[in-house]
Amino acid sequence: MGFFSDLGRKTSETTGKIAKETKLKIKINENKGKITDIYEEIGKKVYEKHIREENIDIKVDLEEECSKIDELSQEIEEARLEILKLNQKRLCSKCGAEIEKGAAFCPKCGEKQTQEETAKEEALEKLENGEVAPGKEKEAESVKEDLKEEIKDDNENKKE
Repeated sequence: MGFFSDLGRKTSETTGKIAKETKLKIKINENKGKITDIYEEIGKKVYEKHIREENIDIKVDLEEECSKIDELSQEIEEARLEILKLNQKRLCSKCGAEIEKGAAFCPKCGEKQTQEETAKEEALEKLENGEVAPGKEKEAESVKEDLKEEIKDDNENKKE
């Protein structure tokens, strides 16, 4: 009987992972479509200024659209990283190629990869896998969001 319960659990986990990945991909495509629409809007504004022979001041005329693109691009990147995590992959520290989570070297550029996973990433993974004490679910959600922000900030600092 244990075999069938394990099989059912694994099937359920796989199905959940696929569903989550599909939702993330849909969100990415929706955001890409919104970005395309904003590009079109920017083009129209620029062309209208050209027709009226007016100067274009990007900070004044296009700041709102550029901010929207920045936000949507950030959401796309976060979703992409979440998909990598779901598939047990990560990005090469040098060239940014997708590699297996435990890879010692990047198959694309050959860069040696660090194998250490930070304590923050380990804690976040435990929280996302539901390893939370009974009655602590609300606190866990708050901590999970804080960890996501800290990890994102850490990754941005590494790029600089």
